[in-house]
Amino acid sequence: MGELIWRRVYGADHDDPDPGPRTGHVYRELVGGPLDGLRLDVTGWTNRQLQESAALITEIGRFGPGGRALYGPRAGDPDHWDWEGDTR
Repeated sequence: MGELIWRRVYGADHDDPDPGPRTGHVYRELVGGPLDGLRLDVTGWTNRQLQESAALITEIGRFGPGGRALYGPRAGDPDHWDWEGDTR
């Protein structure tokens, strides 16, 4: 089960038989917080978007359904995005 969660892409359907990364896509690993271990598909994002934080919808954060978890690129390691907190 741990491997499945680690490979899972943020936003993939829960009943998707292969919720993992897709060939030709670019991903960032989310670290910490409610989405820890998931991959974020950043295919097509601009350089500016890749340098800013993203507010990702999650039902398992501090604010429950409709809340968002903030993740941003790690200094010196942009392939990993660290949790910055939750917001509404």
